[in-house]
Parts: sequence; structure tokens; C-alpha cells
Amino acid sequence: MATEPEAGAGAGAGAAPAGAARQAPLQSVGPVAGPPALRIGPVCVRPGILLAPMEDLTDSPFRLICKRLGAALVYTEFTNAQGLVRDDPARPGRALGKLRFAAEERPLGIQLYGADARAMARAAEIAAAVGPDLLDVNCGCWVRSVALQGAGAGLLRDPAAMRAVVASVVRATSLPVTVKTRLGWDAASIRILDVARMLEDAGIQGLTVHCRTRAQGNSGPVDWSWIARLREVVRIPVILNGGLAEAADVARAYATTGCSGVMIGRGAVQHPWIFREAGSLLLDGIAPPPPSMVERVDLCLAHLGLAVAHGGERYALVSLRRHYAGYFRHLRGAAALRRELADCGHVDAVIAALHRLRERALREGPDAAAC
Repeated sequence: MATEPEAGAGAGAGAAPAGAARQAPLQSVGPVAGPPALRIGPVCVRPGILLAPMEDLTDSPFRLICKRLGAALVYTEFTNAQGLVRDDPARPGRALGKLRFAAEERPLGIQLYGADARAMARAAEIAAAVGPDLLDVNCGCWVRSVALQGAGAGLLRDPAAMRAVVASVVRATSLPVTVKTRLGWDAASIRILDVARMLEDAGIQGLTVHCRTRAQGNSGPVDWSWIARLREVVRIPVILNGGLAEAADVARAYATTGCSGVMIGRGAVQHPWIFREAGSLLLDGIAPPPPSMVERVDLCLAHLGLAVAHGGERYALVSLRRHYAGYFRHLRGAAALRRELADCGHVDAVIAALHRLRERALREGPDAAAC
């Protein structure tokens, strides 16, 4: 297994998206004094700014984009254990297809979910065989089709089942195993401290906590205060997830919680430059200027090319529709541009539209497309 002994989020251009409340402007947040290295088994990254696993979003093309922008560790979309067990290697289906990754994506984790310990163990063996750097167990997905079947956040209602599932994965592989979970099922059943102790005892080497409950889904206030409490009861790295919409949020998370790292989900889709921006802020205390329209177009074109290579023209056309809003967020005419690109029936038409936009931006200057 090859891993990167040290990786980090480099400095570069970036602009913060809207989303979370802005408690302080980027320029007012200084560098975190010596942001710690995040160590999970042989994987070591600094600072630990991670791309969260997201269904239908964190495919290989988007992971590569985020990696090039400074994501230190990336994760696959969550993968169904039963699907992996059923898939025929001679004719790989959707589950096995999610395990494809490029060497450039390392270090990379494969995330698995399921409620059956035996299926999870077998899925871990299958996933480990493709050579990722670590495996992650999803104990936090809140959607009904997962949680109400006893998987994902559903495991928070049955700690014994959660332990059995996680321990089965730990026993099935020599790779580091981590867990991503939530504070609890709802506000009345927050048991994350006990869960963390249990999972550490089961052998995991890192814990990511989305600082909301399952009942909240992806909305409502996040409670970062649990991260500091977790650091007092476990020795493994504790990674903060939730409420990270801009680089200033990342800097505050490090400065106020003692987290070992942060994991960015929707903030990365809304603005993939967040990795460069946060890395620059953490390491140098510098808030880079926002990306120009030319840079936005060029990154979108690069993503389109990666998507075509990964899954063909139809795959690229469909998958990029989920990302146009992020590439052109807060720009004048962004909604009309997204509709134009989404309506294109061929990749050549998307490329032509993006080149027209790029040429116009070069003619009009760097501020012409701003809101």
C-alpha cells in the first residue's frame, strides 16, 4: 500500500461562498499556531483538511479537482456493503464501480455502510483489495432509506450493533479503519462520548463527528463544543464536520475546538477553492483573492475532461450539472449560465459555451462578472 508520508493544503486563489453565518471576515483570522499533523495509521497530512464522502458528488473526477486544490485526504462516495458482496467482478456493477480511483487521489479512503456485520466484513475485504489508504465506516447517514434500515445513523440507536459492525471491519483488514458519525439520533439521545470510547476500544484509528444529530439532517445549528469534550475521552484523532462553509470557519474550528482535522462536505461543492483558501489561512494567515472568471472556467473545463475520461460523455453531462452552481456561484448571470450548460446535449456544446464565457471575461476584465 502506498501512502503519502506528508501532504498538505497549499496556498492559492479562493473565494468564500455564502452559507454559514460569517462570524469574522477572512482577513481577521490569523494563522493557527502550528496546525497539527493528522495521523491515521501510516497516513500523515498537515493540515488535515479532508473532503467528505458524498453520494453522487465525490466521484473520482471531483476528488481529483479537490485534491489539486489542496484537499489533504479524500473519500469515495459511500458504498453499500451488500452491493459489493453481490457484485460480479467479471461484470462490475455500481458498487464495485465506486471503488475506482487514480493514484493522484492518494491518500484516499473508501467509505462503506451497512447494518450486517458479516456483509461489512466481506465488503471490507473487497474494498481493501483495491489498495486504498484506509477504510471508513458510515455511522452518520441520516436519510430514511439508510438510517431506518439500521445502517448509517441508524446504528446510533443500537450501540451494540454499531460496535459489531465496526469491529467486523477492523478484524477484516490490516488497513486503518475510521468512523464517521453524528452526535446522536436526536437531541434527547446524544451519546457521542460513550460511542467514541466504544469505537476506540473496537480498534478504530480516527473518528469524524458531524456536529448535528440525525434528526437535524444537514440543517440547523452545529454544536462544535462536543469536539473538545471528545478530545478529553479518547486518544484517537477527532475530526470536525459540519458548519464549514468558508476558510474562516476552518480556522475557527482549529482555534476553538482542538480538533485533529476538519472534513468539508457541501462547502467544497459550493466552492471547491475552499481547500486552498483554508490551507493558506491556516499555514500563512493569508486570505487569497477570489478566483477570476478565467480560473473558474478553466477549472470547470478540467473537471469536464476528467468526467469524460472517467465515465464517457453522458456521464460527464449529468455529473457536471451538480457542480455548475459551485463553479459560478455569486456571479452575475450565474442562474442563466447554469441553465445553458445543463441544457447542452453534447460535451462539445458545453466546451464551446465555456470558451465563449472565458473569451468574454478576458475582454471585459477581472471584475466584469462580479455581482
